[in-house]
Amino acid sequence: MLIAETDRLIIRNWRDSDRDLHFEINSDERVMEFFPMRRSREESDAIFDMVRDKISNTGLGFYALELKRDGAPIGFCGLNDRYSAPVEPAGTYEIGWRLAARYWGKGYASEAARALMTLGFETHSQQQIVAFAVAGNHRSTAVMERLGMKRDVAADFDHPAVPDSHPQLKRHVLYRIFREDWRKAAIPERG
Repeated sequence: MLIAETDRLIIRNWRDSDRDLHFEINSDERVMEFFPMRRSREESDAIFDMVRDKISNTGLGFYALELKRDGAPIGFCGLNDRYSAPVEPAGTYEIGWRLAARYWGKGYASEAARALMTLGFETHSQQQIVAFAVAGNHRSTAVMERLGMKRDVAADFDHPAVPDSHPQLKRHVLYRIFREDWRKAAIPERG
């Protein structure tokens, strides 16, 4: 299932051939620095199946990113309508991403997220899109800012799914962009 395309990326549902990359991302210490756990192969495969099924059934989820130049899967970016963070109003889409470390710093997350913001605002008629991350995750918040998102300090929160055994990962910052601001912004295709 093709979701969208950009100059360099195909955004699509997951294929069985993507399982190794999915596990790599979910078990890599650098990629998972701001998450309280690393996934085993069995756990990663279970999440993989759940995400792929959700995309097939609803059209929403964290989609696989594939390089057009060689067909290599590099990570994911997606729109989520169900999450454990306290975001208002209910039904607001979250945008999120995670790439294998070897693909960091090339603008792929921003490029995919821009295409998916178009999908969220134009096709799904969202009034706003949010993103959130651990307060110290400057790589992710830099992407949010490149996308034109603004931090909503009053909406920062302690993530309810982060266990008390990881207090340094509980505090999350929330960024959002409203449809009107997205339409006004002249965001370049890459960045």
